[in-house]
Amino acid sequence: MRPPAKVPLGSRPYVYYLPPMHEHDDTGDKLEHAYFCYLADKFEREPELLEIPLQTISRWRKRGTWGEEHLSRWETLIQAARISQTDLQKLAGILRADDEETLFFKGFDPFPGVLSMQERKQFLCASRH
Repeated sequence: MRPPAKVPLGSRPYVYYLPPMHEHDDTGDKLEHAYFCYLADKFEREPELLEIPLQTISRWRKRGTWGEEHLSRWETLIQAARISQTDLQKLAGILRADDEETLFFKGFDPFPGVLSMQERKQFLCASRH
């Protein structure tokens, strides 16, 4: 119900009460973490897939991006992971990490296109809001 555009002087304004806040539903957080762990597993099994995020980074740069610092960091990690098993494990460790700094960094991930539609579906969360 919307209040009228104009409230006559002396009348009581409409008051809306919001329901109390409930605890945070962490389903999306858990799915996101599972997604990155799945990517780590997939890259360890199929390291040739690391070419896909490098192509994504290149494409995003051509379009222009404000996240250049993060893309450069991803690019460095991915290129190193293509050459060295140790660096592949380092990349996998970052993908599996769940600390605040890493979560922020993963917000700039260049991994669209690595998973098939069927694989992606398992990580989708329908909002109840």
